[in-house]
Amino acid sequence: MSHYYRLVVSCPDRRGIVARVSGFIAGHGGSITEASQHSDLEAGRFFMRYEILADSIGMTAAELKEAFEPVAREFDMDWALRDTRRRPRVVIMVSRESHCLVDLLYRWTAGELEGDIVGVISNHDDMRSMVEWHGLPYHHVPITSDGKQAAFEEVERHVEALQADTVVLARYMQILPPRLCERYSGRVINIHHSFLPSFAGARPYHQAHSRGVKLIGATCHYVTEELDAGPIIEQDIHRVSHCHTPQDLVRFGRDVEKGVLARGLRWHLEDRVLIHGNKTVVFA
Repeated sequence: MSHYYRLVVSCPDRRGIVARVSGFIAGHGGSITEASQHSDLEAGRFFMRYEILADSIGMTAAELKEAFEPVAREFDMDWALRDTRRRPRVVIMVSRESHCLVDLLYRWTAGELEGDIVGVISNHDDMRSMVEWHGLPYHHVPITSDGKQAAFEEVERHVEALQADTVVLARYMQILPPRLCERYSGRVINIHHSFLPSFAGARPYHQAHSRGVKLIGATCHYVTEELDAGPIIEQDIHRVSHCHTPQDLVRFGRDVEKGVLARGLRWHLEDRVLIHGNKTVVFA
């Protein structure tokens, strides 16, 4: 695979940003292989993502960061530069539904994800044999009503020990405490059906079927302290009709959830998602 540096930028919108950044890269002999820009006219904010062929620029990532710092200060940028040779480390959290976990494990082993799954954490022991078959550590941390704080302290220790860059809630049916949400802000991704808030609680697809819904959907978003209200990365739908049973709706929902979560995680790992407030810019 080719070796790239990825530059992502968010800053106040003004004239000359593209020219200044592109000129800086060209001035150091760099070749831009992919470029994306977006101006949010309402927010007055500019967003940018560049892929730079690393061998063309003749600098290490650390040297390039140091050289770019004056440009970043000039335009008051929030920015990051990542070397694609350093693959992000992904920890998956799951409960008893396996479809999203199985799908991500397959995509990882097939080389579809630009990152490495390094471990799985679950509040149940159901998925252990499958996860360990993939050569991954499996950490079973039960969650009880009177022991949540201690349990999530253990979860946090596992996430830290695995050196996670990204945490994926692949149908993990527990609410993360505010401390974890804050510590890993912008790095925890969740997936859920899009019936909320109308059909909350148990058996949402059965509730939806009884109301005669015509669309099945799923939402992938970043986790915040406000439940299921973080910045949205990706969504999708599947049409249904009066002919479909509740079991059909569950099956369709699982398919949608798998695809939406995989795309959201892939875009996150490829630095295609820029967060601004409670919204995202996705250069997919």
